[in-house]
Amino acid sequence: MKLFLLFLVAFPFCLNAQDCKIKKTTDPYTKEIRLSTGFITMAGTSLAIEADAKEIDFSFTMDGKEKCFNDASTAVVNYEGTKQKANFKNAGSINCDGFFHIIFRNGAATPTLLQRLSTQKIVSIQFTDTNKAQTLVTLTPEQQAAIMSKADCLIKEAKTLVK
Repeated sequence: MKLFLLFLVAFPFCLNAQDCKIKKTTDPYTKEIRLSTGFITMAGTSLAIEADAKEIDFSFTMDGKEKCFNDASTAVVNYEGTKQKANFKNAGSINCDGFFHIIFRNGAATPTLLQRLSTQKIVSIQFTDTNKAQTLVTLTPEQQAAIMSKADCLIKEAKTLVK
């Protein structure tokens, strides 16, 4: 019983001890700080979430054969426990290297779609490339938790960069 009570008392401190590992870099020319979560690997793709004073960038890198994305390419995000979907267009440059970017403006208030990406579990993401070919990425519970925790942490830190 004493051991259980000790665990119950210490548990909230363990939750607060989970630190947020964000990589901070400074641009040598502009002296601006850039934050990054590092890569989160998923089946067929990897995700890096980056932020600076102006924007928050969800940068997906596709594996495998050549993937071309332009400004008409889309990503459909399906959330767990709801029929709601979020549609995003590629905000990055036109490329055939498999890079897809979802970019949000960084500010004092968090945009609704960005808030949803960081607080709701993502079941799958379906990418449609320039040739209308679709790539479905299904996330495991561990990947869902990693995206939610890292995105939430980065968003909180990114607000401190706003001038």
